[in-house]
Amino acid sequence: MAIRKVCGIETEYGIILRGAGESNPVTASSVLINAYVARAQRKVGWDFEDESPGRDARGFAREGSMAPEVETHLVNAVLTNGARYYVDHAHPEYSSPECADALECVRYDKAGERILARSVEAAAAVLPAGQDVVILKNNSDRKGNSYGTHENYLMDRAVPFSRIVHHVMPHFVSRQIYTGAGKVGSEVSSVSSADVPFQLTQRADFFEEEVGLETTLKRPIVNTRDEPHADAQKYRRLHVIVGDANLCEVATYLKVGVTAIVLAMIEDDFFGELDLTLATPVQAIRHVSYDLTLRQPLELADGRRLTALEMQWELLDLARKYAEDRGLEAVDDEVGRDVLRRWETTLTGLEVDPMQLSGQIDWVAKYTLVDAYRDRRGLRWDDHKLAAMDLQYHDIRPERSLFARLDTERLLSEESVTEAITEPPKGTRAYFRGKCLQRWASSIAAANWDSMVFDLGTDPLRRVPMMEPLRGTAAHVDTLLEGCTSPAELLERLGS
Repeated sequence: MAIRKVCGIETEYGIILRGAGESNPVTASSVLINAYVARAQRKVGWDFEDESPGRDARGFAREGSMAPEVETHLVNAVLTNGARYYVDHAHPEYSSPECADALECVRYDKAGERILARSVEAAAAVLPAGQDVVILKNNSDRKGNSYGTHENYLMDRAVPFSRIVHHVMPHFVSRQIYTGAGKVGSEVSSVSSADVPFQLTQRADFFEEEVGLETTLKRPIVNTRDEPHADAQKYRRLHVIVGDANLCEVATYLKVGVTAIVLAMIEDDFFGELDLTLATPVQAIRHVSYDLTLRQPLELADGRRLTALEMQWELLDLARKYAEDRGLEAVDDEVGRDVLRRWETTLTGLEVDPMQLSGQIDWVAKYTLVDAYRDRRGLRWDDHKLAAMDLQYHDIRPERSLFARLDTERLLSEESVTEAITEPPKGTRAYFRGKCLQRWASSIAAANWDSMVFDLGTDPLRRVPMMEPLRGTAAHVDTLLEGCTSPAELLERLGS
């Protein structure tokens, strides 16, 4: 049986420091994060002891490929909700805590947006007069630079990586029809606004390889980073770099929920004779993004031709059979069945009239907004006003965000999202991390995904390993934590 698909989302946010002359995004990101942490909690830094971004799931790295650098000198904090908040190259990045299902993933992704908005307010109090920070939850600065929104899924180490690549590649290419955040124009030099006035995704322009280790150059559709942040003998973490930063809750829910089901089917070797292998995946990912009609067929390796929408229907049909035969315990049965229902409703809507999904899917919401403005003003698609609207859609300040003005479907109450800003999820090890930070931050030297380092004032430092993502939950540790009056007592009872 497939293991539980513990999941999470890492989001690099676009940042602009205005009023300071030439903007330094690294400095601006540091000011932003430090201002928030100083106001919200005691700062606990990240433990880099177990970082290994250069390990390749294929057991080798192709000549010329490069792993991402680990910049240990930049600000890097752990939050009381179990998340990581840090400067990644030239961007503030919020990495959600480990979540037990797709709905919880949406909750903590939305909490990240609120944290960034609060960070802007905190930074305003420390920046010189006349300076302010603008934060965008998007994936492109429209100057040829792209930054990522990465998903992570827990998988069984015993599953051959080649099987994962074989079946997940068609899904990643075709799922853009509901995961895309939409984009005015293209940043490929050979593609004009006449050729592509608007496309489904922000990221498709920037992928050049089918499979690989890199995340910033020669980006691959399937990333091979083998850094499980858990027991490496039992688990792998599928690091997904091919998605967009979504603002619509339903889009994020489908992005994570459907992918988790597809991965569970791969893990259980349930695909049987269904083979959707594409002839040219890199070209196909752009073709899908550029096709607002959703009717352009893609060539498969066996000579057949299917549209991205038809490929998703094939996967949905298989997922229904999987749910009947094996169940959906790996993705939470209740959440999984709701994902199946919404997946079908979304594909039906895309088939009949995509524009009716403006309340659920980002690319439709943005297109509807921008195209209406363009039509009223009689503008060409290459007008700079439309490019500015594209960016403003993603502004995380509620008073400036075009997205915030839209009536999009909410899956979660604002109270639930606000609680998630400071409280960790109860169903994963993030609960133990977050609760320890709430109670004993002054005694924690550092933390990361799979361990916490305590400093009790005496040598040596004490490390508590957390190699099982589904241990350290509220059910596992609430009684223990309530019974401890100090971190020393906690460590004694843990036997650490």
